[in-house]
Formats: sequence, C-alpha cells, structure tokens
Amino acid sequence: MAETVPPASTSSLRRLVPRIFSRSARRDDVEQLLRTVRTHHPKGDLVILERAYAVADKAHSGQTRQSGEPYITHPLAVAQILADLGLGPRAIAAALLHDTVEDTSYGLDDLSAEFGDEVAMLVDGVTKLDKVKYGESAQAETVRKMIVAMSRDIRVLLIKLADRLHNARTWGFVPPEKARKKATETLEIYAPLAHRLGIQAIKSELEDLSFAVLHPKLYAEIESLVLQRTPQREQYVRNVIESVDADLRELRIRGRVMGRPKQLYSVYQKMIVRGREFDDIYDLIGIRVLVGSVRDCYAVLGAIHARWTPLPGRFKDYIATPKFNLYQSLHTTVIGPNGRTVEIQIRTNEMHQQAEFGVAAHWKYKEQMAGAKPDAKAVDTDMAWLAHISDWQAETADPGEFLDSLRFEIGAKEVYVFTPKGRVIGLPAGATPVDFAYAVHTEVGHRTMGSKVNGRLVPLESELKSGDVVEVFTSKNPDAGPSQDWLSFVKSTRARSKIRGWFTKERREEAIEQGKESIARAMRRQNLPLQRLMSQDSFGEVAQQLKYEDVSALYAAVGEGHVSTQSVIEKVTALVSAQDTSTGPIDIPVVGRARQPRSGDSGVLVRGAPDILVKLAKCCTPVPGDEIVGFVTRGSGVSVHREDCTNVASLKQDPQRLIDVEWAPTTKSLFLVQIQVEALDRSGLLSDVTRVLSEHHVNILSATVSTNNDRLAISRFVFEMGDTVHLDRVLNAVRRIDAVYDVYRVTSS
Repeated sequence: MAETVPPASTSSLRRLVPRIFSRSARRDDVEQLLRTVRTHHPKGDLVILERAYAVADKAHSGQTRQSGEPYITHPLAVAQILADLGLGPRAIAAALLHDTVEDTSYGLDDLSAEFGDEVAMLVDGVTKLDKVKYGESAQAETVRKMIVAMSRDIRVLLIKLADRLHNARTWGFVPPEKARKKATETLEIYAPLAHRLGIQAIKSELEDLSFAVLHPKLYAEIESLVLQRTPQREQYVRNVIESVDADLRELRIRGRVMGRPKQLYSVYQKMIVRGREFDDIYDLIGIRVLVGSVRDCYAVLGAIHARWTPLPGRFKDYIATPKFNLYQSLHTTVIGPNGRTVEIQIRTNEMHQQAEFGVAAHWKYKEQMAGAKPDAKAVDTDMAWLAHISDWQAETADPGEFLDSLRFEIGAKEVYVFTPKGRVIGLPAGATPVDFAYAVHTEVGHRTMGSKVNGRLVPLESELKSGDVVEVFTSKNPDAGPSQDWLSFVKSTRARSKIRGWFTKERREEAIEQGKESIARAMRRQNLPLQRLMSQDSFGEVAQQLKYEDVSALYAAVGEGHVSTQSVIEKVTALVSAQDTSTGPIDIPVVGRARQPRSGDSGVLVRGAPDILVKLAKCCTPVPGDEIVGFVTRGSGVSVHREDCTNVASLKQDPQRLIDVEWAPTTKSLFLVQIQVEALDRSGLLSDVTRVLSEHHVNILSATVSTNNDRLAISRFVFEMGDTVHLDRVLNAVRRIDAVYDVYRVTSS
C-alpha cells in the first residue's frame, strides 16, 4: 500500500511523529561518553577520545545543524551510539571525526598524521564523494566506496549506521522531500545492512523512523492501535511471565523472563503488506526467556510445550542452524491462556547480546582480549556475504545496476541448505542448484552440469527449500562453462555476476580467434605471404589507425564484424609495402585459385583430373583438416574417405584405384558432420541442443536419441557445415548446455 504524503506543516508532523524531532542532550564535555567507554573497556585509551573531541569541536566551530543545535552535537551523539554498542576507542574517535574531512578544512592527511592510519581509514570510508565530480552517480559511488571499505573493516559500516540513526532522529527538521528520500534509502539499504550485521537495536529504530517519515498517518494509526490494547496486553503478558517463571523454578534454571518490545514497522508489514488483521498478529504478545546455557534453552522449550499447545509450523531452531547474521534463538508460538497465541523466544545471554548488537558484540569481545589488536581481518569468516558483495561490486561498472543489485542482495530473504558434508550455505529465497554451486566456488559454478537434491536428480532450475541437502555434478572438461539460459533463473547476485563475466570474457576470446582465422584464411586465398605479414608490427599500427587499444582488440572487431577482413588486409599490405621498398609492393590478387566452381562443390580436388566427379564418403564424413584418400569407384567418380576410416583397409587391397586428393573448399562447399551428445536426461534437453545448433547456423539433417536405465541420454546429430573451422565453437556451445557432460565428433558409422 503506497501513500503519498502531502507537504505537512511542522506542527502536524510534531503531533503525529514526535520521534523525528529529537534533539541531542546538550553537553559541554565528553564525560558521559568517556564513562560509557570506560564501562566497556576499563583499560582502553581514553586520551585519543579527548584529543578527537577537541579537534572535532574546533573544526566544526560556528557550524550549526538544521535543528539549530551546534554541529558538534551530531558527532558526539554518533560516538555515544557506538559507545553504547561497546565499540573501542579508535572506532569512537573516528565517529567523533567522521564529518571533519567532508565538512571542514581539516584534511585526511592531517587526520592520518595526528590519529594514525587506522582512524583515517575509518573516517575516509564514510566520507561522501564529491557530487560535482560524480554527478548523478555520486550516491551510488559513495555507497560503493563504503562497501569496499567495510569489506576491509566492518567498523566503517557501524559508524555509518550510527551516523544515519542520529540523522534519522532529526529528520523532522529537514525539508519533507529530502527526509522522504533519505527514509527510502534507509529502508532499502541501511536497515537491511544493520539486519545483515545482526544489530537489531539499530535496525528496528531505523525502520520505525523511516516508516514515520514515509507514512506518518499510518504510523500514528498503528501506534494508536497498539496503545489502545496496551493495558490488557500488559496484564496478559504478566500472567504468561508468571507461568514461565514457575516453570523455571520447577526446573531449577536461573533465567530472566520479559515481555518483548513491539516494533511498529513490523506490525505495518504484517497488516498492510501481508494483509493480516491487527488482532491476528502473533508477536503483538511476545515473551523472551534468557537462560545460562544451550541445554537450559531446550529444557525451557520442553516445559513451555508441556504447558501450552505449540502452533504447528511455527517452531524454528536457530540455535542448531543460525541465521546468516549469526543470530541464534529458539522461536515457538503457543496457544496460551484464554486461547490467545503467544510468540516466545528462548536464548542464552550471549545469544541475546549477539541478537541485539550483532557484529558489534564481536568487536567488543575482540578489543577486550588481552593484547588483541583489531585489524582488517577482524571480520568473522561467518560473514562471508561481505566478501561476496565486495567481489561482485568490482565486476559491476554501472552505478544504477550496482545499487539495484545491492538492494536485492541485502534485502532478499534467505534459505539455508546443506552440502553433502553438512556445511550450511545461505542463499536468496528461490535460489537454485546453480546459485548453490557458485556459492561454493566460482569454478564449481562454471562447470556445473547436473544436481541432486536430497538424493534425487533434479533440473538445475529447481527451487531449493531450507534444509535441502544439495550436491552438484561438475564436468571434467577444461573448456566447460555456464549456459546463457542460467541467467533466466539464478537468484543470487554473485551467480549472475559470475555468469555474465564468463560470457563477456568468452565472447571476446572467441571473437579474437575468429578474427585471426578470418584474416589468415583470406590471406591464404589471395596467395599473400602470411608469415611475413603476420610477423611484422604492421597489425599493431593498423590497430592504432583504426582507434583500437591493441592487436587483440582489432582481431575482436574483425571477429564481431565491426571491421571487414579485406580492409584490414589492404591496410596491412600497404603499410608493409611502404616500409619495405626492397621487395617491391605486395599485390593483392583479385581471384584466387583458378577453378570453376561446381554446383554441390565437394571441396576436394583430384590431382591431375580437376573435372572428375568427387563425393565425400558417408561412412566417415571427412571434413577439411582430416587426412583423406581418394578411391575411384565404378561409374560414380571418386569417393573420398578419412585416412583412418574402417573401410580404407579393404580399399587398399586394390591400390590401382587409389588416387591422390587434396582439400580445396570454396564458399559453395558443404560438408556432413556427425556429432554425439552425452548428457544426464532431463526434460527439454533435445530442444536445448537443437536450439544451440540452430543459433550457430547449423542445418540439421537427422537426429537420433536414446535413453538408458541410468537416465543417460545419447543423441546423434548429422548436419551440414560450410566452414568447419567453427566446428570446435559449436561443440563448445553444446558442451555448455545444462546436463551435457560430453560432446564429440563421430567419424565412423
């Protein structure tokens, strides 16, 4: 449900959404900040914070925010948010200084000299790029810069999230249109990133504040609905807590039971987006149980299920299978007193710290360890998605495409599947075995040709469900590669990026080879000195004349048809003739070998008898490049066989009828080729193979297909080709089809 918010007066917005008009508490010193840091880091370096505050206060002197407050209140509030999360002195110093490089004359070099490279790197990571230089793409490139920086040090993103959170608290003081733009960006990028890092405390507040700006009337209505039911709900929650407390005492488990805070944006999502009635939303009545150990978690779960009936399908064990952001907890929904549903979360105290503060909790732990020094490698290996995002952003040049991919990557719901060895892999909802293969390794993805899910063979486009055990089969062929069709069903940005990158590289390499072959073939036809011309630097000079980067780019242009082969040859020969006057000019003959083309040209010449009828044998279907022998038949001219044809042995018993032959194909020559395709059987296999062959302009004459009990499909195709140089390209294209594991030319019946 979309809602267009008309420009509202400040007073009406204040009445509806007071939270976005927050002001920072005025402080003339940093005592509160220092006390918080001292609580989390008793041995931390507090001197660096005092110096950072002094520098920031001086640099921002005279500047005010749109709320009318001195500007220094903003970096101080950002630093306080990070201090509450438990981050260490260097990150908080960077938070105090995070706007100095962008908004004051205090430069990055000054900051690096005074506070060191670590603090300077953190500040640079959250500094916006110049809008004048980057224009419309400034926002996307600033986010890209932050992504690159956070892949080296996750604290960059923590500072940015704290900065965005404090700004969101004061959106009421900025023009409504700008506030809505920032709120949209926050919901699409920053709140999902906070979710990815597992920082529920920041994620929830960012979502609620963005919701308040984008839909103030809906926000006020839902808040009113929640408040109306608060007294009854609080009494009900107290009754449930007393029952769970009694269970804990009976089990002799020490723990805390509390009501769960309600997030208005979550209620909005369930009511408006999912179409649920307000009174049907389970987590309006929520209980959280914190205990000392994992064993206690399961004991409490058993007691709760013994007391109240659990709702089918509503139990989730995130302790055994943590979420992608390391979140762990037991979730269950039960039919509580008076038949009302109650959602209960059970977790240890450590799990609760992780759920609220996410990766920030890890940093607090790392910085408290004796002698530990956080560095660029402090990001946990479990946060592999950071490396994935950094990886594909480098391959995505277009800023708009980068932002769209980022929104999908961080916002997509996930499914959790297992490798055969039990490793858990998180994938976007709707992901396929191809997404799984690329999540394991890029090369595994490129060489995938089939898959099993839960022990059964399935098509590669099958949708995976959480809990599936996935196994992929890979081709041993070194030239194996992905199929273009995969782009129509893969869901992960990583898989899409890798497939596109492979085809970009593959197409260029094919075009280069095709261009080289085209030039060499034309030179041979025109009796030009191939070795002499190809060995000179003349091709490099011609490439420069035609404004190409190098010789490879010139070959690629010829292969793709952007430049004609003849024009390149003419330029090269003219250049060589001008440089080498001793040998005289190189003539380009107008006509090649003097021979009258015949209808249905076989492409073979019989030495000493140019006009005799020649036929290519169907038993071995020779093509240019094969070693061949000729045999004079009775009444049907000369039959041409491959030298290794099984029938040649019997022909050699009559040596007087053997005759010398040579290849001399023309543009009218056509050759029969027979190939065999071996694949795992699946629906649509035959149509995929025939489609690829037709895309390569292959005229199929006949096809046979057979499938055995092991679901292996063997297909044979006979087709005509005019230029057999492209046969390898056709075979490689067929080899890349989903489920095909081998394809080769058949040279005997």
